[in-house]
Amino acid sequence: MDAHGHRPTRRGTGARRAPRLLVPALALAAAALLAARIAFDSDTFQHCRYLGPSLRMHVTSWAGLACAVAALLTYVRHRTRPGGAPAPGRRLASASALLTLPVLALLALSVYWLHAPDPSGGHDCSGLLPLLPGPRF
Repeated sequence: MDAHGHRPTRRGTGARRAPRLLVPALALAAAALLAARIAFDSDTFQHCRYLGPSLRMHVTSWAGLACAVAALLTYVRHRTRPGGAPAPGRRLASASALLTLPVLALLALSVYWLHAPDPSGGHDCSGLLPLLPGPRF
């Protein structure tokens, strides 16, 4: 107790622990959004008509990419901060950041594929219409 009868408080313990828990949480969110994005791949075609990427494909791709980048930036920002002995939380953050790298690459590809041209060449499901003989619709 100090001269005024107050107990000393520990400052900074929660602030140091939060980034270590934030990195795995963001990495997990990015992986979950990637899984959701993959589940929504069937949104582009309906009855052999190309509809284009759906809104939920855009939302999951961009949100997942943002979570993955935020996880890595949070890890780098707090990893370069001096002080503190190695702790189990730091190992979890390091492992999460390492596992986020392939997720980030896949999410970047999914964003690229969102804006890529129609994979069927504008000819519905097969994309072979220019090669097939017969009437054109």
